[in-house]
Amino acid sequence: MKAALEAPLARSAGKPVGVLVRTAAEMAAVLAGNPLRELPGNRTAVFFLDRPPAADALRSVTNQTSEQLRLGKREIYVYYPDGQGVSKLRIPAAKEATARNMNTVAKLAEMAAELEKQQE
Repeated sequence: MKAALEAPLARSAGKPVGVLVRTAAEMAAVLAGNPLRELPGNRTAVFFLDRPPAADALRSVTNQTSEQLRLGKREIYVYYPDGQGVSKLRIPAAKEATARNMNTVAKLAEMAAELEKQQE
C-alpha cells in the first residue's frame, strides 16, 4: 500500500513523497497506547514513524522546556503544555514523521473503524 501511494505522489510532486500507513487496528492501538492519555488531547501529539524509534531516540532532543515525551511502538508521543505552535522543541528522530494531536487521532481511528465495518 505504501509504495502504491508513494509512486503517484512522487510523479505528481516531481520528487519523493513519504507516506506512512496505519490500519484501523493500528490507529486504535496508537490511541489506546497513549502513555500521556491523562493530558489534554489537543495539547498531546503523536509523531508517526516508519519504524520503531531507537531506545535512545529522545537523547538527541533539543530545546525541551516543559514538554513531556514518551516512546511508542512506531510513535513518539509529546505533550505541549504551552501549545505546539510556540514550542521550540526539536526531535531529530521524528525528522521524517508526521504528527497529529490525539483528538485528531481519535477521530481518524473512529473513521478507519467505520470504513472497515462498511467493507465487511
